[in-house]
Amino acid sequence: MLSRRNAWLSVAALMGAVLAGPSAWAAGQALIPARSEVTFVAKQLGVPLQGRFKVFAAQTSFDPKALAQSQIAFQVDLGSVALNADADTELRKPDWFNTVKFPKATFQSSAIKAVGAGKFEVAGKLVIKGVSRDVVIPVQLTQAQGVSLATGGFALKRLDFKVGEGDWADTSIVANDVQVQFKLALQGIPAL
Repeated sequence: MLSRRNAWLSVAALMGAVLAGPSAWAAGQALIPARSEVTFVAKQLGVPLQGRFKVFAAQTSFDPKALAQSQIAFQVDLGSVALNADADTELRKPDWFNTVKFPKATFQSSAIKAVGAGKFEVAGKLVIKGVSRDVVIPVQLTQAQGVSLATGGFALKRLDFKVGEGDWADTSIVANDVQVQFKLALQGIPAL
């Protein structure tokens, strides 16, 4: 019979495993944050503004030879936005990211398809501010010296995710289209 302490530890371990996501996350596959980046370009009054997110994480179980069993999950800490000092404070507010209520944006893959040498289309759900949308993200994968580099980008409509509500919904001030780019260095991915 388990002691009360051991029973709580077992429940805590089980909850940790559930919250971590699918049990299929591959051991040894990991993001290398120092060599990775997530950036975006938005336009204000027609002028491109480039920003980035400083904190993000990925979980992968990716095998280019077993795509039906492969999975990718990604989280971005929206409070880590870096555009400029004034904008960073504004973007955390309820009209924009509302980071108190919605601290993270998430992506969970549902299907991965090969479309060429080292090229993939990753379909899944993108969730920002509690709004979920289906997206397909093109990814180029290159490998060298035991590191896989996944690069790509996609466009999203900020208003589809309620980003920039109220007075900020006017797209003549801040454009609706936002270009997102990423470069993710990963270790442990099997060879192409």
